[in-house]
Amino acid sequence: MMNSITDLGGQAKNKKVYLNEINWKNTTKAAGVYVAAMYQQTLGVRLEATYGSVKGNDSLLAKGSPRYERNLSFRSDIREIALLVEFHPTMLWYREQPPMFSPYVIAGAGWYSFNPQGILDNQWIDLQPLRTEGQGFAEYRDRRPYRLSQPNIGFGAGVKCELQSFNIRLEWVHRYLFTDYLDDVSQSYIEPDLFTKYFSSAKATMATTMYKRGVQNNRNRGEANNTDAYFTINLKAGITLGRTKR
Repeated sequence: MMNSITDLGGQAKNKKVYLNEINWKNTTKAAGVYVAAMYQQTLGVRLEATYGSVKGNDSLLAKGSPRYERNLSFRSDIREIALLVEFHPTMLWYREQPPMFSPYVIAGAGWYSFNPQGILDNQWIDLQPLRTEGQGFAEYRDRRPYRLSQPNIGFGAGVKCELQSFNIRLEWVHRYLFTDYLDDVSQSYIEPDLFTKYFSSAKATMATTMYKRGVQNNRNRGEANNTDAYFTINLKAGITLGRTKR
């Protein structure tokens, strides 16, 4: 499964400590395939491709809360390829007869693509071209249009169960991102008149509708201090090939 931590649809709590930032109602399905090379069942290198999606919706929060009144939502497909290193520390003490269960830690780098969308008249609309926070406008020189393909850093932990030439893993991997626009929300609202300055009439109308959908009166649309993130919790099945006795 896949979920995300963004400015939209999290938990309505002031204290932000990882689990408090996750709204499990936004959990979606994910799938992937991997190939790995292991050295003495202790150190491994893995190439992995993952496909899934993330979403967030302010309407899931309690009525009357500031983010509920903001009333923004998004969805985005995620496609990722990653090179990861895994380390099984308990194998250092079980050279002769490795245990059936082996906990491990994992870290590496990946490249992923995303495309945040919002719903308008029962249709999903790409948000990045609408520059909902003035990205690329002369009035907001510090806000550059964000790229839809970027690097990330992955780290996590898991446990592997060895059954002769077959293995099963339960694994959590968190992706640290270098963008706060996974959900197309990061900073403040802009003056809607700017959309008519830079866009055609039809596109300006669409951007004006999508950039502000609630009744918030303050200037805060998102929280730019923290970048977004997504994570997976996977049940993996693998076949061991070419293992030699030590």
